Amino acid sequence: MTDELDTGAEAERDDATFSMFGEDEMGSAEANAPYQVLARKYRPRLFSDLIGQEAMVRTLTNAFELDRIAHAFMLTGVRGVGKTTTARLLARAFNYEGSDHDGPSLKLDPPGEHCKAIMESRHPDVLELDAASRTGVADMRELLDGVRYSPVSARYKVYIIDEVHMLSTASFNALLKTLEEPPPHVKFIFATTEIRKVPVTVLSRCQRFDLKRLETGDLAAHLAKIAEREGAKITEEGITLIARAAEGSVRDGLSILDQAIVQGLDGGEISGEAVRDMLGLGDRLRLLDAFEHAVAGKAKETIEEITEQVQIGADPLVLMKDLLEIAADVATIQAMDDDYTLPGPADWTSRTRQIADSVSPAQAQRNWQILLSGYRDTQSAPEADVALRMVMLRLVSAAGLPSPEDAARMIAEGGGSSPSASAERGKGGKDDPNVAPVGGGGTGSLSKFEDVLDLLEKERRPTLWGEAKAYIRPAVFSEGTISCDLKDGAPVDLLRRLTDFLEISTGRVWDVQKARTSEETVKEREDRLKAERIDAVRSDQDVQAALKAIPGAEIVEVSRAQPLEAGQAEDNVVPLRVANQKKG
Repeated sequence: MTDELDTGAEAERDDATFSMFGEDEMGSAEANAPYQVLARKYRPRLFSDLIGQEAMVRTLTNAFELDRIAHAFMLTGVRGVGKTTTARLLARAFNYEGSDHDGPSLKLDPPGEHCKAIMESRHPDVLELDAASRTGVADMRELLDGVRYSPVSARYKVYIIDEVHMLSTASFNALLKTLEEPPPHVKFIFATTEIRKVPVTVLSRCQRFDLKRLETGDLAAHLAKIAEREGAKITEEGITLIARAAEGSVRDGLSILDQAIVQGLDGGEISGEAVRDMLGLGDRLRLLDAFEHAVAGKAKETIEEITEQVQIGADPLVLMKDLLEIAADVATIQAMDDDYTLPGPADWTSRTRQIADSVSPAQAQRNWQILLSGYRDTQSAPEADVALRMVMLRLVSAAGLPSPEDAARMIAEGGGSSPSASAERGKGGKDDPNVAPVGGGGTGSLSKFEDVLDLLEKERRPTLWGEAKAYIRPAVFSEGTISCDLKDGAPVDLLRRLTDFLEISTGRVWDVQKARTSEETVKEREDRLKAERIDAVRSDQDVQAALKAIPGAEIVEVSRAQPLEAGQAEDNVVPLRVANQKKG
């Protein structure tokens, strides 16, 4: 298969579509053509060019071979994974007319009669619309008025609607009837980044394809090929950093690569350091140093490393994302061992493996939770660099705590210190800044969820106390761990605020997570017990007589009396408190 790009000078080749990668060199005329950004220059021109979407291509291939082609398709995925490109390729496939083939086909090489016009968005029978700018029902009705007319020159009239989730409810309703019974000469292709906003009634009438993010390693390999074709020399670390920054988006990766190639004006190799400076990234190896210091409880070294990274231009929020990646890589290596290889230089993998060997799986999960919570804090903090420092100190503090495994054993044994914690305290003493206090603040042990509510009341946090009591359904509780469900209507940040309160008040890391449970909230339990007490006394003859004697009276509470003096009252005296309502 050849690899040619449009030259603008050779008419025949202008009409052709070629694969991105092949053996042929680009024509000399292309060297004089206006500059074209890499994201457009290397846009896929065949289905075989769609890297990372093999499952979709396989399904489509089978559908075309069996002549079971749907009338409507829904393409979903994050930005830059190829939704619009795939839509145009499908439009070409529906209307393919080659010299040796006349019928729908995914084999688009050599290009068919309509291919060039479709790829350039100027074919009269392929209409591309942006739902973001045409959301109204009038626009949709105008569009659907043309559905009944046959195509001008192609086999099918194809409607490509991008960002379809932006359509109004009335527009979707207007579209439903046509989707239900479309004319045989019409095909619909929808694309969206927000599939959850598309009504189920529309989704059920479409064949859906989820275009995947590209794995970092696959994207790095793809970018390396393009850099080589462009004559750019970029180190392996530089290519990997670009692929990571793209977050699975091919288009974003090509845009960043375009920017990186400019760094090599003298024709020299573009280093990882140049890419880091361009993107505001931290040095990966130095971030590994900072992470390793933190999980070892070395506060001074951790802060010095992180502060220097920020001072040389790294974005604190980007550093937090990179630290999250390191924490995830550590946990994944522990789970998969030699079956997992990190994309990038070998020393990244070796250093990450060293850190993975130094912590337990439960500690690795705890580190991830600390950083994830810290990422949210850094996003909303007035000064991101200060928030980053505090998150790293939280990691340092967690290193001085018993591991979750030791903590569970200590609880089972009824208390005591873990060997690792004892050794740390013996080495550093009570004034060692690298060893965090266990159960700090003198707040005592929290053995049940009600103890947390008592602590909130003691610390005068009425709003959080009321929300925790009304909305949290505790399932599992132990010192440092809460698994709970939330009642409908709970504030979205309730668990995060509770976690922050507990960590500040107790001086230790807490893992507060959602889990399905049928348990009651504390308020629901109190209300149920109160209702049971009232029902228990309602049948008493004296109580019934009192209720009849006082019009509008109702039982509002049942409580056990406290003796005025020792021996003057019985424990089983149950006074009745009633409220007298106004008569209507």
